[in-house]
Amino acid sequence: MGLLSKIFSNTRKPEGLWGKMMVAGMNGGSHAEMASWGLSFGNVPSEGEILDIGCGGGANLQRLMQRSLRGKVTGVDYSLISVQKSVKVNADAIKEGRCQVLLANVAQLPFADNTFTMATAFETIYFWPDIERSFAEVRRVLVPCGKFLIVNEDDGLSGNNEKWEKIIEGMHTYTPAEVKTHLTAAGFESITIHRNEPKHWLAVTALK
Repeated sequence: MGLLSKIFSNTRKPEGLWGKMMVAGMNGGSHAEMASWGLSFGNVPSEGEILDIGCGGGANLQRLMQRSLRGKVTGVDYSLISVQKSVKVNADAIKEGRCQVLLANVAQLPFADNTFTMATAFETIYFWPDIERSFAEVRRVLVPCGKFLIVNEDDGLSGNNEKWEKIIEGMHTYTPAEVKTHLTAAGFESITIHRNEPKHWLAVTALK
């Protein structure tokens, strides 16, 4: 594995020093702008249980809590470094009982059926194993008519996807049509696609 691949593979699962640096960068810059753009389509509920899958540096947990003042937000990530960073960033909210962060994998979420009003996934489905099975697992933990919001920085139409897929092992950049097809196969309905065409950002909402 070359140095460039080793560094950027930490976007998939942050580990070690490079992983710590990558997680720190997830909380600002263009990521923050893109996350806020994507959340504008989410209609985040003011109360209830919300799940953020692949919570990374924890900033999106804060954004969700700002929009759900009476809700509780749970973050999960399969990277221990990401979990530790998210816990640190949201320490006060965790003490108040408004937030929790767990080490977990989307392929086997440690929650009962029909638990969450909303689930979000920012910049993470690129790396999910067996995408339709993972989507079905998200659907399982949502309440009836619960919402799933996906936000990606690359819509698969930018022309950059092949380059990054060669650099980052296990990455696949999904087009809007592919996301819709896989969500439908997993049982989701009312799927809506939003794109920022100049920046190739993608936001998708779907209902259980």
